[in-house]
Amino acid sequence: MENEYVIPANTRIGHVHLKVADLSRSIRFYCDLLGFEIINKIGEEAVFISAGGYHHHIGLNTWYSKNSPRADIHSVGLFHTAIVYPTKKDLAIIYNRLSIAQYPFTGFADHGVSLALYLDDPDGNGVELYWDKPKEDWPQKEDGSILMYTKRLDIQDLLKEL
Repeated sequence: MENEYVIPANTRIGHVHLKVADLSRSIRFYCDLLGFEIINKIGEEAVFISAGGYHHHIGLNTWYSKNSPRADIHSVGLFHTAIVYPTKKDLAIIYNRLSIAQYPFTGFADHGVSLALYLDDPDGNGVELYWDKPKEDWPQKEDGSILMYTKRLDIQDLLKEL
């Protein structure tokens, strides 16, 4: 089947809404540790959080998942939520903050187009914290298409931003 429709270039992903087992625990992770702000809270069942006062970037709820076990890494579902930081320095700051808190990382990568930190939230949902390199610095293949890869992230270079 040939697809003639092309989604508009300025389309974006608006928010992610996650089922969580313990709302307070998730608020501690997303707000107290990562720094999101609570925009709206619905009792003890749901919260909507954002960066910079947007109506919400992330919704968290226990409507169907209260006290459920962690997400199984080998089942279908969300691989990760990707959170884009505006500058390389901002990525260095959150790396440092998580390191000081001794929060476990699951990986680090230089993808050519971005630098990324990987971790899991308390429910086992993957979280990618990343910074996009300037578009003019993105590597390209011979045909001009974007060359993405996974190489070791140079943490010491990242920390030079602090």
